[in-house]
Amino acid sequence: MDSGRSVKRQRVNGGPEATPVKRTTSKLFAPFRTVGLVSPTTVPFTSVPLGKTSFQLTTSVGGSLQTYDVRRGLNLVFITRPQTPTTITATASWKDKVIAAFGDSRSNTQSGVWIFKRGKKVDELPLPEDFQDDIKRIIVFGTWIAACCLNRIEVWNAFTLEHHTTIYNSKPTRSGQLPSFTGVISTVPTYINKVFVGRRDGSVQIWNVSTSKLIHTLEPPSKSIGAVTALEAAPALSLLAIAYASGPVVIRDIRADSPILTIMAGSEKYPVTSITFRTDGLGAGHDGREEGVMATASTEAGDISIWDLNQGGRKMGVLYGAHNPPLPSLTDGQKAAGGISKIEFLAGQHIIASSGLDNSLKTWIFDATPFSPVPRILHSRAGHAAPVSTLEFLPSDFDGAEAGGKWILSASNDRSFWGWSLRRDGQSTELSQGASRKKAKKMGLLSHATLHERDKGMSLEDLKVPRITCMACSMNRDGGMGAMPGEKSIWTSGKGSKSKGSNSTEKSATTGWESVITGHEGDKFARTWFWGRKRAGRWAFETGDGANVTAVAMSPCGTFALVGSASGGVDMFNLQSGIHRRRFPPRLTPAQAKRLKLLQLQPHSEASTSDSPKFHQGQGKHTRPVTGIVVDNLNRTVISCSLDGKIKFWDFSSGSLTYELDWSPMTTITGLRFHRSSDLLALSCSDACIRIIDIATKKLVRELWGCETAIADFLFSNDGRWMVAASSEMAESSRKGSAISKAPRSTVRIWDLPTAHLIDAFQLRGQCTALAFSNTGEYLATSSSDSVGIDIWTNRTLFTHVPTRRIAAEDVADLVQLPSASGEGGSTLIASAITESNSDVNGAPNDELGEGDDDDVAALPEIDQLSKDLVTLSLVPKAQWQTLRNLDLVRERNKPKEPPKAPEKAPFFLPSIQDSSASKRDASSKELVASSGTADKQSNELSRLSKSTAIGRTADRDTFTSLLHTASTSASTEHYARLTKYLAALPPSAADLAIRSLDPAPPYTELVTFLNAITTRVRERRDFELVNVWVGVWVKCHGSLLLSGEEDGLDEVREALQLWREEARLETERLEGLVGLVGGVLGWVGGV
Repeated sequence: MDSGRSVKRQRVNGGPEATPVKRTTSKLFAPFRTVGLVSPTTVPFTSVPLGKTSFQLTTSVGGSLQTYDVRRGLNLVFITRPQTPTTITATASWKDKVIAAFGDSRSNTQSGVWIFKRGKKVDELPLPEDFQDDIKRIIVFGTWIAACCLNRIEVWNAFTLEHHTTIYNSKPTRSGQLPSFTGVISTVPTYINKVFVGRRDGSVQIWNVSTSKLIHTLEPPSKSIGAVTALEAAPALSLLAIAYASGPVVIRDIRADSPILTIMAGSEKYPVTSITFRTDGLGAGHDGREEGVMATASTEAGDISIWDLNQGGRKMGVLYGAHNPPLPSLTDGQKAAGGISKIEFLAGQHIIASSGLDNSLKTWIFDATPFSPVPRILHSRAGHAAPVSTLEFLPSDFDGAEAGGKWILSASNDRSFWGWSLRRDGQSTELSQGASRKKAKKMGLLSHATLHERDKGMSLEDLKVPRITCMACSMNRDGGMGAMPGEKSIWTSGKGSKSKGSNSTEKSATTGWESVITGHEGDKFARTWFWGRKRAGRWAFETGDGANVTAVAMSPCGTFALVGSASGGVDMFNLQSGIHRRRFPPRLTPAQAKRLKLLQLQPHSEASTSDSPKFHQGQGKHTRPVTGIVVDNLNRTVISCSLDGKIKFWDFSSGSLTYELDWSPMTTITGLRFHRSSDLLALSCSDACIRIIDIATKKLVRELWGCETAIADFLFSNDGRWMVAASSEMAESSRKGSAISKAPRSTVRIWDLPTAHLIDAFQLRGQCTALAFSNTGEYLATSSSDSVGIDIWTNRTLFTHVPTRRIAAEDVADLVQLPSASGEGGSTLIASAITESNSDVNGAPNDELGEGDDDDVAALPEIDQLSKDLVTLSLVPKAQWQTLRNLDLVRERNKPKEPPKAPEKAPFFLPSIQDSSASKRDASSKELVASSGTADKQSNELSRLSKSTAIGRTADRDTFTSLLHTASTSASTEHYARLTKYLAALPPSAADLAIRSLDPAPPYTELVTFLNAITTRVRERRDFELVNVWVGVWVKCHGSLLLSGEEDGLDEVREALQLWREEARLETERLEGLVGLVGGVLGWVGGV
């Protein structure tokens, strides 16, 4: 320290031997969890009964399992931890446990079988040393656990969990090759120790797992029937249903080895992959009173077929569109996942559960009265079936009802629009697009026979709106669940009849209207949505020039929606009435157009002057697609940008152009973001640079470089201090000979806007498609092209200090830990802060976070006083010094109103507790007196106890007295500071006792020293309010002494008190002068 300033530490170069440590985590963000995952994998769900009527369904979401309670409406109850090292490939339920197998033989990663109970790992099954396959199915029966792979079957003892044996595929073909298993395995009741395994040649082998012997082989009906795709035991004894790749389902009698029934339930294009039987004894026949119901499904279609197996078998009905079928989307040839992975009748119930590759889990119920052979939906949990393309956190409304950044809106390539709750997973829902599934059923589009005949007609995709490319939201006019009650028409044009529009306007004036507007790919309509009602809105706004929508925006008040088109037009609509209000620039009347043409023909007119700042009405339309629109906070200015490289400022009221920034042909503008609190405008450009404009001055204030490729998405932080951007890049993944295979990666970069420094950068696997930052600053949301979930990251800087030093452009963290559905490995806001603070306290620098770099991180000094010219208040809580000032009143108020009363005596037949305790005390006292010999010894013991108690109570007073004596002998500022600091730390009662206990006897040394100490604090301008309280207590306790007479030493006390009074007066006058000066300046400024 030199003259009160800290000397800046110099950077020390590490020299050529210093090697930088590659960071593996982000400095500013920690992984939290992944939302939106229900059943995104091909692993079938597994069910476990809890009693007779309650069931739990467990699905796989990659590295963890999610368990849902059927009785509670598919409420999420467990998520397994820890995560498996690799992706889960098979699951099975066993009593109150769930078994999960994981591994990937193609990448030579770790394989294993873990056992979970209530979401926690409790055990693990051992694997042989030569195990290198992927487990496809797991079954538990009797005392055995069997896992089927493509070339072997592993068997464990279910009670000891020891590995029992390995069964290898041993049947050779004519070519000498060993046909592998299909991964389908099943058991049949009463067949002890037997498993049935499907093969690729269509045969089914029966193995004894206890002896590892092949018992029998069920040959296929024909050689061309295909591989076995599904096996399921029927409720009747010795019957097994076998599905083949060519489509048929054969029910065989195992004991007779003969087929009983053959049903063509599928085809070569849609083979049956899941079979289930109803076990409640109902559902078949014309009235549903008979048993014998079977259901089939395929991974290549989204339908569930219901079969009556009586009298030769017949199809009772088809549940069309139970899950979305696998269909190609309209973007980049990417497919939206679909198909059914598994169906299962719950034991003894008229409920069937199904899971689909469209990331959904559903339960269906069969109605008995009136009887229906086709079930209806009971409960559903779902998510996006394709990667997310657009993200945005829901903003707060005018009364803060949605405050906290706990809702996030997402749009996907599967044309769905979802709202996700970060508080409770069960609140997440898809915004309805109308009865599109009903229309599809009527048109027959959900039948797999016409599903892929896109060239002959419409498909299921065509009934949904195109993929959402942009969205805007404002909650200020959202009416919640009561918005527009009874309104059924959706997405109508505002150009309809006036009577209908006026009626709708009157309703919305009292209930609120739409709060979300979206733009769609290849569509000229921008559509509105009710967030409160979670459904489509009333209006579809068409662009004025008939071109496709490329950008949308909403005014801060929530009343107006703006739509930008691919031809450069910008139109404004009223959300309440749906009427077109304005065009930017406005359309000219014939007279205005003629006048403008005459002005342009004049050689020295303003219209022909290129450097003139004035723009005439009707001029300034963008010449290329609009890429961003925003409205300022006061609804005065509309700002738009385009691929023509121009940023235009429009007058909100008239629609005329007021100012323009032209960056062409240097660059084009691909996106726009606006931070309302700071009036900063961010624009992403084609040269991979983000430029910041202050809209008040219309000047370029920052240029942020660092992205290597085109910017995928970018945004401001909630406080406007950071700029976050994501760009796609390619990373080297592996070497194959001399070639290097590259995997797509995305890099998220964070800049500090005040300094324009790059402060953090980290990589994401896959291409990042969207970013979102919560309005509270708690969360950062990201989405990637290889996942249907949304990754949530927590902001570390909210609860701990994170150094934001500048980093090099190549200092990018390669993430090894990403958010997961279970949240394992991630950290919440507080947990992240605790982890960081603990590492600092323990003295272990975290180099990965940049906290171990002493070049830029220095210990902050404890600032006791900012400046000696400022009056500093104490850190004592206000309630504490106010209690000290009014301690007499507090004690008076806390006195009991009346003396305590003795408890009433109980009846004579009930012993009294007080009497028994009093008798015990009397007996014990008599024994004590008898043992001690005299009552004097007893009194001595009691006085000894009271003395020790008194010593404990006066410990604070003795410390205060010693500090007084030290300060009186040295009379230094340092000792005075110690005295006042100790007194400030005492509670009100102890501080009052310390001041009252000052020695009032001559020569009054303690009184004078105390007054000198507080006078020194006033002179130093410290503890201003606390010093005044102490003086008040001192005068209340010792003021009468000054009026008693002219004793020796009292003059020194009066002089010390007068000195404090003078210092306090001077300081008060100084403060009054400063306050008066500031008030006069503010009054003058306000009157200018």
